[in-house]
Amino acid sequence: MNAIAATLRPIPFPSMARLREDAVAQAFTLLRIGFFVLPVLMGVDKFAEVLNENWTAYLATEFNDILPGSAQDGMYTVGVIEIIAGFVVLVAPRFGGLLVASWLGGIILSLLLVGGYGDIVLRDVGLLLGALTLFRLAATQSDDPQDGGLTRPVERGVDQPLGSGVRG
Repeated sequence: MNAIAATLRPIPFPSMARLREDAVAQAFTLLRIGFFVLPVLMGVDKFAEVLNENWTAYLATEFNDILPGSAQDGMYTVGVIEIIAGFVVLVAPRFGGLLVASWLGGIILSLLLVGGYGDIVLRDVGLLLGALTLFRLAATQSDDPQDGGLTRPVERGVDQPLGSGVRG
């Protein structure tokens, strides 16, 4: 399986037995659920305005100038994209992790252009790192014997340093 197909391939949730024993599967599942719930809730709030009554304040004028319609229309579009991104994470977390990381990069850029939101930028950098971690951990979750070892976890003993493992 090539790298693009592996990135787009749906990944099932780990079994309960594996979740009880495997810290990597636990971390992967926590990030997968978190990066499903968070974008969906934030996307829905672009319409409901419960968490924030003025989402347009976060939209840089440089972005608003190239978007069709008003800033509010742009935020509705953002909401739809965030909802879709959440569901992509749920189904195909490798691609979804990259999608959410890219989206967060755009949000960070917009906030830097607007100015005055350094605290939110730092939070979003942390979220971006979490989304990239989801992408990397998703690569360890393959049960597909035909992936050529592309996504199989590295086997190493507990007493061996990182990087000394051999692909199974």
